[in-house]
Amino acid sequence: MPALALAGGLLDARLPLALLEAVKAIDTPEAELDAELVHELRNKRLGLSETVLLQIRRYQDAVRRQQRVTYDEVLALARLIGRRPDADLAFREAGRRWARASIATIGAASRTAARSLPALIGRPIALRHLRHIAKRYMDATLVRHGSSLLLEVTAPVSADAAPRGAGCGLYEAAFREALHVLADADGSVEHVLCRSRGDAQCQWRAEWRRR
Repeated sequence: MPALALAGGLLDARLPLALLEAVKAIDTPEAELDAELVHELRNKRLGLSETVLLQIRRYQDAVRRQQRVTYDEVLALARLIGRRPDADLAFREAGRRWARASIATIGAASRTAARSLPALIGRPIALRHLRHIAKRYMDATLVRHGSSLLLEVTAPVSADAAPRGAGCGLYEAAFREALHVLADADGSVEHVLCRSRGDAQCQWRAEWRRR
């Protein structure tokens, strides 16, 4: 598919870290292997390569130092992962990891309140946190329309990363995971607008009624 004209400002390091950690997890064998086979796999599987391991440590350090990374760097990484035959799986796993890492920055008491307090009190707390995560970590805007929430992203780094819009699964999975963890919502997420289909932005709509 043709590359889109995607550009943006600095991004939180949790995003590229989640992308690489997802690839590493997928490429790691479940069973213990002998040293010779592990060495061979490291040469064949991106997630086990020394380059990826070094980059993971670099992004972990950036997260600790609260340093952001350039948009183009993350864009190139997303397009690299998009060449994998299991790109959809990798992006969705990364999205879930990205959401959980972002939510972990919120105090435990506040997270518990958002999920467990009566809806009249807990829902506004959850919505406030969701909007903060969208803006701070996803470079996105979260808008409420009645019982629906709209996540809007002008330049998602994975919009053209894989065929059939599979790269957008990164944001869809992150949105769904954030709704589940913060609002105890388990509804479907619909991708209503997409940059890869010629729209001006990507937009996801979700119902956020409690389970």
